[in-house]
Amino acid sequence: MITLWERRDDYWTNTTSPGFDRDLKYRGYLAIRALGLSGLREFKKTICGCCGAAHRSHYDKKVQRTRDLSCGYVRIYLEAEVRRVKCKKCGTVKREKLPWLANNPFYTKRFACYVGRKCRAMTVKDVAKELKLNWHTVKALEKEYMQEQLRRNPVAAPRAIGIDEISLRKGHTYRIVVSDLERGKPIWFGGEDRSETSLDMFYNSLGQKKSKKIELAVMDMWKAFEKSTRKNVPEAAILYDKFHVMRHLGDALDKIRKMEYGRLSGKDRSYIKGQKYTLLSNRENLTLDGRKALKKLLGANKRLNTAYVLRESFGQLWSYKTEGWARQFFDNWKESLKWQRLEPYEKFTAMIERHWDGIAAYSRPENKVSLGFVEGLNNKIRVIQRRAYGLRDEEYLRLKILTCMLKEI
Repeated sequence: MITLWERRDDYWTNTTSPGFDRDLKYRGYLAIRALGLSGLREFKKTICGCCGAAHRSHYDKKVQRTRDLSCGYVRIYLEAEVRRVKCKKCGTVKREKLPWLANNPFYTKRFACYVGRKCRAMTVKDVAKELKLNWHTVKALEKEYMQEQLRRNPVAAPRAIGIDEISLRKGHTYRIVVSDLERGKPIWFGGEDRSETSLDMFYNSLGQKKSKKIELAVMDMWKAFEKSTRKNVPEAAILYDKFHVMRHLGDALDKIRKMEYGRLSGKDRSYIKGQKYTLLSNRENLTLDGRKALKKLLGANKRLNTAYVLRESFGQLWSYKTEGWARQFFDNWKESLKWQRLEPYEKFTAMIERHWDGIAAYSRPENKVSLGFVEGLNNKIRVIQRRAYGLRDEEYLRLKILTCMLKEI
């Protein structure tokens, strides 16, 4: 038997009673508040919600009201009989497990999925306000939704991984993020810092069988990441991320700008003042005024012009298909530094020489993977943190990161 109830002002009305004529033109708030479900359940087995053991008898039972998906602006509730069982395995009385209920038994699973989908594009506060829920309830339902996403998308053995760290808060508090570059999704978040021991935790969680299938590891030039990778997967090739290498070159260019600003005076100094981001930005990202300012700056200072041209040309290093041609390009680029008095660039060149194997590895055909995914994921994580004004719950942040590239359910 199904019973339909409507809330009219301060009383409940049974709409299935004989002679009831629904009138939608009354003054007040109309809401279908309860949908009573009852039936013959005397022979139904009761499943313990803790250990999953089946029992033919039950301890007691009661009717519980559970919120389900709304119909437009009308909230819908289900009334169902819920039993408790005295479980012999658990040794105590436990609520039965119903497959359509969420972990919070006052909401259905499909309602939890609806809340989770909302939270992918909205903040928890906004979802709670729209659905008339408590902030903590929305967060708990979203965590259940994200856990279900991870359950449906288990981690497969990756061939190419990307390793990077993110900052949780001020004070050098870091966590490591590992991504599957071919499938385009993060697969691990954790560690206690960015040390070798923390990255060992990833390889241990992945398992020896899956770790052996890793052929390429993309990372920055942090020694701890390289040591851990060589120890756990010695047969994998190590490739240094292009964006981190170019960032070091950008820092060298900024040091030259500061040196020139300190060396010059008067009108010559005025061309350099306030032009840091104009000089360091990609030319195609500049506005019309920015391009005019850059042209004026490079025309006024020959040393900065030389440093800028060298930085722009260095990106060609990743376009070569053989290591020999890449090496010849780098040698020619290094040769062009002679007599230029660009000391920061000379230090950058020495760093490239020390890490040449990890940079030249990209020229091999089997290592041609997307190097922009790791940096794009970092930007996405920063958006997640900024939207929440920082996240104190680290488990919640872990779920947000691991599910940010998964399809919604």
